[in-house]
Amino acid sequence: MTPTRRDFLSATAAASGLLGSILKTGLAQAGPAPGRPGPRKVLHAPNGSVDQGRRVGRVRVFHLVAEPVTWEVAPGLVLDVWGYNGRTPGPVLEMTRGERVRIYVTNHLPESTSVHWHGMIVPNGMDGVAGLTQRPIPPGATWRYEFVVPDAGTFMYHPHFDEMTQMAMGMMGMIVVREPNEPRPDRDYCYMINEWSVKPGTRKPDPGAMSDFNVLTLNGKVFPGTEPMVAAVGERVRVRFGNLGAMDHHPIHFHGLSLQVTATDGGPVPLSARQPETTTLVPVGTVRVVEMVPSEPGDWPVHCHMTHHVMTQMGHGLPNLLGVDPGGTEAGLQRHLPEFMAMGHTGMGGMGEMNMAVPENSLPMKGAAGPFSYIDMGGMFTVLAVRARLEGDAPLGWYQHPEGSVARPATHEELAADGVAVISQAP
Repeated sequence: MTPTRRDFLSATAAASGLLGSILKTGLAQAGPAPGRPGPRKVLHAPNGSVDQGRRVGRVRVFHLVAEPVTWEVAPGLVLDVWGYNGRTPGPVLEMTRGERVRIYVTNHLPESTSVHWHGMIVPNGMDGVAGLTQRPIPPGATWRYEFVVPDAGTFMYHPHFDEMTQMAMGMMGMIVVREPNEPRPDRDYCYMINEWSVKPGTRKPDPGAMSDFNVLTLNGKVFPGTEPMVAAVGERVRVRFGNLGAMDHHPIHFHGLSLQVTATDGGPVPLSARQPETTTLVPVGTVRVVEMVPSEPGDWPVHCHMTHHVMTQMGHGLPNLLGVDPGGTEAGLQRHLPEFMAMGHTGMGGMGEMNMAVPENSLPMKGAAGPFSYIDMGGMFTVLAVRARLEGDAPLGWYQHPEGSVARPATHEELAADGVAVISQAP
């Protein structure tokens, strides 16, 4: 029988579970601390890959292999999905406007497939809609798409055969088309947003889910498995987000800076239409390209502002115990169910770092150890590590705050001097 979220709530805090050992040995090291600056002015897909193809005469050639993939979302959570070239999302295809591209697609899936070049205006027979513009690509076959790249911009690719199943299983990727000799930003990042419904204790996403998505990923990863972005103060940073999740829009919020939406998959946003923001909404089936110039160093959160989207597998369907005094109920139940533990009556903070016994291959509300305390966000969350300067490929480590620049407890003397009366009240 598949464990339920209610089973999570009956787990004992004293039990030594799988995630407890993972937290001690793996997840605490999987956050931004090991990050490296990386090369400048090069397109980078954190946790992913960029494929520039290869030149064959006057044609740029790519090869996509649609296949089952075993994919680690974060240490402690491994999924059996479908993807391209051994990963989900597939590689970012980087090309130049005006060049001819030839894209071979090999199908190693148990059913037919096709590939649609989402947002790109190509000849009708290359649009990749099975049944309408082409026959499906059968299992075991390799087909060829070929066209001249018409427009610069950021686009996506995904199947248009059994879309509900194949996209829910992870088949998607991004395309970046550059203008010839275009100036590049100092940092250029690319993220594919996706959402999955994975029952705790299982490995295969549910393609029929229409709600209750509980694993929400950036480039196929959840925090603390997400690789951080890095930038130096004053650098121009471009971040491209594509959303091919099933149902949810995502307001992606940046701490510590303001940004502008400079392009969508439909093309550039005119200067007259841009405005400063700190959050950009990335609707389903769209691309949003944002640009920013960080001015403040530090480790800054970047996350979806749908609060349940920065949890993993325990963010939905919980009984509401907030404000309920369990009284002697817990002790009474523990006489019959020693593993029972009432949780959530004072809030859910700290659950992620409890040494709980949970179903195998699950990450209920797990975050990671931070420089000050446990970071209890997971899911669609990563870090933008901004430094005054970046040197080579040296590991960044956590940001070292200047003396006196970190929030701290107020002293009685400070409160009195500022005329602040504090009435102590026990919760």
